[in-house]
Amino acid sequence: MYAPARHDETTGLLHYIDQQLTAIRSALYGLTEEQARATPCRSALSVGGLIKHAAHCMRGAVQRLTTEVTTQPLDAAAVAEFTASFAIGDDETVAGTLAEFDDARTELLAVVSRTDPATESTAPPTPWNGIHDARPIHTRYYLVHLVEEFARHAGHADIIREQIDGAAVPALELTLAGAPANDFFTPYDAAPGTVLA
Repeated sequence: MYAPARHDETTGLLHYIDQQLTAIRSALYGLTEEQARATPCRSALSVGGLIKHAAHCMRGAVQRLTTEVTTQPLDAAAVAEFTASFAIGDDETVAGTLAEFDDARTELLAVVSRTDPATESTAPPTPWNGIHDARPIHTRYYLVHLVEEFARHAGHADIIREQIDGAAVPALELTLAGAPANDFFTPYDAAPGTVLA
């Protein structure tokens, strides 16, 4: 949880991004490899797939924040890579995917910490949203979009996890943070050998 604080804008945005990434990551706690790949809802989303997709998004965000923004729409190869980022492949493991997530997270947070939200930037075309031209923005717009994007996927991960075994991500987060039991929270007891246990 990002506790109330009087932080500057960059620090606040960094903490909100990190809060959502913590939620996505915590959804894996106590799952088996099979459960992390499970798709218990009507979509093809899994907790492990969301970890992989978040890592993909973080790598893209680092590139976006550190290089010139392209004004061209995504090509077919980029669209295929994006689509594939939602599922752990047969040749991949949950542990490997989690390691990529952790590496991408460290890099993204370092870049965000050095980013001025008031910097002028450009939003590339997003034809899936009906926007076919590049638009001028401040970097703040993009950083807030990252909060939105990761929050959406944190919600997906929470719902999927609850469908698997009834565990709610906020309780998993508190358990991983070492919070003691209280009137509102009972720590989760992960089975040995499961993810993050």
